[in-house]
Amino acid sequence: MSWHPQYRSSKFRHVYGKAASKDKCYDCVPITRNVHDNHFCAVNPSFIAVVTECAGGGAFLVIPIKQTGKLDPHYPKVCGHKGNVLDIKWNPFNDFVIASCSEDATVKIWDIPNQLLKRNITTPKKELLGHTRRVGLIEWHPTANNVLFSSGYDYKIMIWNLGVKDAVLSKPVKILDAHKDVVLSMSFNTDGSLLATACRDKKIRVIDPRAGTVLQEGSYKSHKVNKVLFLGNMKKLFSTGTSWWNNRQIALWDQNDLSVPLLEEDLDGSSGLLFPVYDPDTSMLYVVGKGDGNIRYYEISPEKPYLNYLMEYRSPLPQKGIGMMPKRGLDVAACEIFRFYKLIPTKSLIEPISMIVPRRSESYQADIYPLTAAAEPALTAQEWLIGNNKEPLLVSLRPGSQAVQSPPQFLEPEPLTKATDLSQQQGAQGRMSLEDKQKPREIEDGRKRLKVDESLPKNEQMCLSNGFDVFECPPPKTENELLQMYYRQQEEIRRLRELVIQRDIQIKQLELELRNFSTDPGNY
Repeated sequence: MSWHPQYRSSKFRHVYGKAASKDKCYDCVPITRNVHDNHFCAVNPSFIAVVTECAGGGAFLVIPIKQTGKLDPHYPKVCGHKGNVLDIKWNPFNDFVIASCSEDATVKIWDIPNQLLKRNITTPKKELLGHTRRVGLIEWHPTANNVLFSSGYDYKIMIWNLGVKDAVLSKPVKILDAHKDVVLSMSFNTDGSLLATACRDKKIRVIDPRAGTVLQEGSYKSHKVNKVLFLGNMKKLFSTGTSWWNNRQIALWDQNDLSVPLLEEDLDGSSGLLFPVYDPDTSMLYVVGKGDGNIRYYEISPEKPYLNYLMEYRSPLPQKGIGMMPKRGLDVAACEIFRFYKLIPTKSLIEPISMIVPRRSESYQADIYPLTAAAEPALTAQEWLIGNNKEPLLVSLRPGSQAVQSPPQFLEPEPLTKATDLSQQQGAQGRMSLEDKQKPREIEDGRKRLKVDESLPKNEQMCLSNGFDVFECPPPKTENELLQMYYRQQEEIRRLRELVIQRDIQIKQLELELRNFSTDPGNY
């Protein structure tokens, strides 16, 4: 009997982690010694914020992302809390607004100036005074503007609308009172319509945050959960925790059935917490160990075996916390698909670690950079609170591309039976992205092309759509697939337009040569 090894094709099989050189690190940073299980670091393309050690209250540093090297010991801080800062998060839609929560039972919203800080910031933009005990977690809503969730040791999750003018808010718009113990982790699904929580009572819950109802609740006797994470639109949850024997453990769950995990795996016997980080664009999952220097990464698939181990980044320097750069801040020229900022308190160092796909070409690699979430809200706070849901606005990472691309919005989902239905729906119902609105000439070209397709024989019309074979590339079933196919069609249209221009130039050159030939008397 012959043995056939099972090879699995993947673009990310050879992803490797690359630590930044010493001059690209942030040195002499007084990182907090607090033992709370949080990231203690938040990053966006403009700033890196890190919770720091200080006397007389809590504070954190906000450092410009390009200001690497040694930090001035007298560098200004953001210090308005009366207790230790436990969590910080940047507003996903504004690089100059950050939220912080503290042991003083408050949540504060801060405006960070565009220029370099010259003095301490002590006055917050807004102050949220709803919790009765210390606040351990905060999360911004992924698609709605100015919506913040906070969780405290009073076992309550509070929803805040920051779009109001009041500087001090004492009443949240909603209080979720479904937990009987401290909430250890919060995570949203892609459109923010569901909230997953991990609680100290060892239970995972899936909650409708606007109704306040628990949709799913479950625990497993051999898995004590610490952190939980939604895996994009796969309708699955990923959790980290410990087993009966105190081994570090990971588990995968069906979002609609939390009775038994789909997968459960022990990793090692270390005592540090595991932070899960998911990248929905590449379907890659990173598991970062607290107290060690390892970052394991996997690829998630919708079918069994679900979790495919890729590689492990190892370092002798243990990390206390971790920060993640949003996709729009990555270096696409170096094929960087993710970037961590590793807090190393033993050396007072913040070390960037880039996850890189090895490619020889220096051109833009579109296959590893699909459209990603943009820094623009899809909804206002009021629209989300009254029950609307919307997927995040998408942006291309291609240099010089349009700033924000809005995915097509569907009134009712309709089956795509013919190849030309895609163009008909976009043209007839006006579901256009921002780029379409700015380029009416391309839309007109698309309509002309549609007329040409209609004039083809039926057998050709069913096989081809804007140069794509629908048997090799089936009709899209989701909004993201539809948007990606649309942009491929736009690229094809641009390429054909360039060919037409080149042919026109060749025709003019031939006409000129023919005219010169006919007027030359030596040819008769």
